[in-house]
Amino acid sequence: MIAGADIKKLPSYEQPPLTEVACSVLFNSIEGLLSPYLGLLWQRFQPEYPFCDDAAPIDPRIEVFGEQVIEPMVELTNIPQLPRVWLINNDGTRIIQIQRDRFVHNWRKNSPESEYPRYGNLIKGFQEHLSNFDAFLAEVELGKIQPLQYELTYVNQIPRGDAWSTIEDIGKVFPDFAWKANPQRFLSHPQNISWTTVFELPDKLGRLRASVKYAVLNNHPNLVFELTVRGIGSYTSREALQNWFDIGHEWIVCAFADLTDEEIQTKIWKRRG
Repeated sequence: MIAGADIKKLPSYEQPPLTEVACSVLFNSIEGLLSPYLGLLWQRFQPEYPFCDDAAPIDPRIEVFGEQVIEPMVELTNIPQLPRVWLINNDGTRIIQIQRDRFVHNWRKNSPESEYPRYGNLIKGFQEHLSNFDAFLAEVELGKIQPLQYELTYVNQIPRGDAWSTIEDIGKVFPDFAWKANPQRFLSHPQNISWTTVFELPDKLGRLRASVKYAVLNNHPNLVFELTVRGIGSYTSREALQNWFDIGHEWIVCAFADLTDEEIQTKIWKRRG
């Protein structure tokens, strides 16, 4: 077992470029979770989540190590596919996502005034909502979730401006990915860019995927920096769930600090610690 880091000792930022955080648990598909149950389930989360929407289900993607094989258990039935249901809070910053084999809770920044509530608050909310989901499944006699994999994702949007001006400046933000700009080279001015790097956590707890891509969002160029930790290791019980997320959070925070420029962290994102 690996103990998570002390959150107070991890780097933090007064003005992080963070725009979304998602906590997710994948489990064996609950085939008995039919659409009529979703209305009843929604009632449990109201009035905090008064709005709803539908989305396509997320396909399972399991991290495999060595000869280990883990596959979601889905029975072949005539039951039609259930959509992924979004339950949305009043200001649109928090979403609960539910499908037959996945439960997600995420925060998103949907306006300049949306303040990141910090990891401690997010994981607390995730645990509370997941427990509420557990209680509902027991109440309607649909069984218990059996975790197959956890996932923690942080999405950062770094707009063109103080930190960078052109794609060739990517090395100013991400020193490991520097573009060697030279007007004499054959490929001198990239129009787009997309990089992904994968790191393995100890004891087969999972993998960290760090990706950087260029994207135009709301008519403004951005570098989108996404950090995702996915896995489960030996933390298969519900009681151990938060321990795994604490470790995943530590890896994401330290990876962010490791992969971005220290001066930008200090001057633009106002790093503390």
